[in-house]
Amino acid sequence: MKLISIKNNFGIPKYKQIISSIEKAIDEEKLVKGGRLPSINKVCAEFSLSRDTVLQAYEDLKKRGVIYAIPGKGYYVKSTEIKIKQRIFLLFEELNIFKEDLYNSFLENIGKNVQVDIFFHHFNLQVFQKLINDNNGDYTKYVIMPTNLQGADLYIKSLPANEVYILDQTNSDLKLYPAVYQNHKNDINDALLKGKHKLLNYKKMILIFPGYREPLGMKEGFEKFCNDFAFENEIITEFTNREIKIGDVYIIPNDRDLVSVIERAKLQNLKLGKDLGVISYNETPLKKVVENGITTISTDFKAMGKIMAEMILNGKKKQIENKCSLIIRNSL
Repeated sequence: MKLISIKNNFGIPKYKQIISSIEKAIDEEKLVKGGRLPSINKVCAEFSLSRDTVLQAYEDLKKRGVIYAIPGKGYYVKSTEIKIKQRIFLLFEELNIFKEDLYNSFLENIGKNVQVDIFFHHFNLQVFQKLINDNNGDYTKYVIMPTNLQGADLYIKSLPANEVYILDQTNSDLKLYPAVYQNHKNDINDALLKGKHKLLNYKKMILIFPGYREPLGMKEGFEKFCNDFAFENEIITEFTNREIKIGDVYIIPNDRDLVSVIERAKLQNLKLGKDLGVISYNETPLKKVVENGITTISTDFKAMGKIMAEMILNGKKKQIENKCSLIIRNSL
């Protein structure tokens, strides 16, 4: 039974004709799940093709999840779902309410006939490495959040360069890859500039910066603003049992620390927005109502997901800085 048909001088690349032939054979049930494809050597000999041409076709089908390879034996049908044209490997550091907004926006805008598989590295370089290694070559696109993991670029560079996109945080080691990212240094500096008229009501600015998950740019941008405008400031790694002084304003990247500051303020009978100021990071619906509103510095995560999806669909290779804003509420 002949499964592959190739026409010369047809105007369609021969590797694409091989792909179409395999898809047609699956659609007509000439090839079923688990069925073996003709070997690369056999297709090369029958149609006088180079090995690279046939391998390109088979690898494309493999990345889409249609076939799989058993080393030393050949290629077999993995799925009869041939409508899937792209399989995207999406690697997040973790899932929280704002990253969920990003993920849902990406899914809404990536279009039909695309399969998106999401994974999480939880800020662990060994997990990051394993997920990259285990899935290398199995997807048509790789969208990766490297966060601030030292050495992550080495594993990213093992992936097919033209298929990699960087999301949320990038750095100089990843400058050749297309990206939609936050510029944390500029974002916090610009946000504090916007809120400067409010900040002048306070005596001291305090950044809670554990330094484990938080981008270094946050710290750099905070220091720049305080130095430029001679604000008394302090950077602390944790808030535990700290006494809040009247006139303090806290910049808080982590929501656990936000809860601790609010609880401590209540314990000391201090009023947010009057006795102390609070600026949180990353907008959530809850921050609109907690303590009559928490001021936030936040990028637009829905926009980030949409821009990344459009970049992939349109085949664009750009580095796009996602917009960030200061939302002033009662806590400042």
